[in-house]
Amino acid sequence: MDSSPPPLTLLEALPPELGEAYRAVSDRIAAFPRVVVAYSGGVDSALVAALAVDRIGDRALAVTGVSPALAPHLREEARAQARWLGLRHQEILTAELEDPAYARNPQDRCYACKRELHGLLAPLALAADAVVLDGVNLDDLADFRPGLGAARERGVISPLAEAGIDKQGVRCLSRALGLPWWDKPAQPCLASRFPYGEPITAARLQRVAAAEDWLRAQGFRELRVRSQGETARIELPAGALPDVLARLAQGPLRQELVAALGNLGFTAVALDLEGLVSGKLNRDRSAATTFGVGALTLQPGAGG
Repeated sequence: MDSSPPPLTLLEALPPELGEAYRAVSDRIAAFPRVVVAYSGGVDSALVAALAVDRIGDRALAVTGVSPALAPHLREEARAQARWLGLRHQEILTAELEDPAYARNPQDRCYACKRELHGLLAPLALAADAVVLDGVNLDDLADFRPGLGAARERGVISPLAEAGIDKQGVRCLSRALGLPWWDKPAQPCLASRFPYGEPITAARLQRVAAAEDWLRAQGFRELRVRSQGETARIELPAGALPDVLARLAQGPLRQELVAALGNLGFTAVALDLEGLVSGKLNRDRSAATTFGVGALTLQPGAGG
């Protein structure tokens, strides 16, 4: 009995330009005899993986790099999505934390991270006579992404970017194909929560992951907990701030939040009044201690 997943089907019409790009990227992937997809479980790499398994079946392998920088819930989501797609999925342990070029958290930290990942994917692909694909989209090319250089050095192919598909196009196409995670919030690796120049350790990554898990359990879907020294600075969507501020002022959430994050080792808890802005710490890369705009600070055990 054939246990392969059903083919992807467009459930809604695409704008003409996106429809053309979809056909181009689908045909591009179908032309490869075998592929290894650098698969984080995010909406971008999940789309590439979905197209790969749809077009070339078990000749597609998705590989997730696992380290303390990958939030545990994202690892579980990547596994669940791979099962849903009927995708061959492998996890490999990465050791970027052992590289001072990563652990010291310089501005090109992502280069060291991707160099480690693609250094491990390359022999897997070579052994399988496969090419490596990633989920880089067109918008990524205009952002500060040092990791792109490491991928290019290894000959990694970015089919979404090649076809001119941006982030909005990724979500639109994923929804049209019935991928249930099409609106999944962007969730970069946990290392992005630290200002450049502030060292990264496994313990500090795990502390941030635990803080975000606690907030997620309170119903917050889209968030960041930025770690600045021993302060946790929480970013939530700007539109949610009025309700959050009311909850902090009127209910037990403030005390529970301060206690929970204090138990994790943070000495102060701040709410960023600007709201969640992806890549905020990239605004001024010339100053490793640039922390962004004003915040409401709640200090565990502080008086006055």
